[in-house]
Amino acid sequence: MTVFELITAGAGALDDAGVSFGHGTSNAFDEAAWLVLWQLGLPLDSALQGDDSVGDEVPTLEQQEQVSTLLRARIESRKPAAYLTHEAWLQGLAFYVDERVIVPRSLIAELLVSGAIEPWLSDATHKVLDLCTGSASLAVFAALAYPAVKVDASDISTEALAVARINLDRYQLNERISLLVSDGLASVRGPYDLILCNPPYVNAQSMATLPPEYRAEPSLALDGNRGGASDGMDFVRQMLIHAPAQMSEHAILVLEIGNERDNFEAAFASMEAIWLQTSAGEDQVLLLTRDALLKYSTPN
Repeated sequence: MTVFELITAGAGALDDAGVSFGHGTSNAFDEAAWLVLWQLGLPLDSALQGDDSVGDEVPTLEQQEQVSTLLRARIESRKPAAYLTHEAWLQGLAFYVDERVIVPRSLIAELLVSGAIEPWLSDATHKVLDLCTGSASLAVFAALAYPAVKVDASDISTEALAVARINLDRYQLNERISLLVSDGLASVRGPYDLILCNPPYVNAQSMATLPPEYRAEPSLALDGNRGGASDGMDFVRQMLIHAPAQMSEHAILVLEIGNERDNFEAAFASMEAIWLQTSAGEDQVLLLTRDALLKYSTPN
């Protein structure tokens, strides 16, 4: 079989098995291409059509069996592909991942790469916090986007921070990114000029119906109901109360809440939020100024 035929067959098998996507790909063909190309040691952006395509190459029988084994593992384990390859791609950068962290997919990354939040920043932006850092992907993007800043990357999970350290080593950013163990904002070292946060925000009903691929991820990083509510906003409630004390005068907070905009607006009805346009629309990431947070916490 050619590389292209392996991918096509793999896509069919993934579709037939009813696996779920969303951890770097959105469909069976892209997922199969990722797994096949990775197993064969081929660039993940290899063209699959045209005279210079790798698609017509014929792997050895041993290589074909290795591909089949990897695809079976994806189907039988129902783990995200990134846990099988220990590599996740986001906005063109590769990150080491394993079951200690969720697979990086934050929409905040594209805002950092595109410069979409720069109108709210200034020459006074020197210190950044990546709260709930996980694999440290957003911390890495912030450090690369703003070479003059120092970044703190915090997480309650020491296991997640061990993964984060691997990625800081990969991008040689240990001098500019500091890893902190912190339960929310409890042990961070503000004030910060920019806070990035992709927190646990999944509501209780959605948590109960997550596909196996998502249940394979640490629930601590997904479940937003650990304070007893069911709307997914428990972590966010506490964070927004304490955030102003960790922010400089003109600081901003960029917060991802996924598909929970309705629950966010119900919980914080009077909050003056600025919703940011992303590839997933304008209802998944919002920006809050320190002034807006103070106004919300101390209404007239």
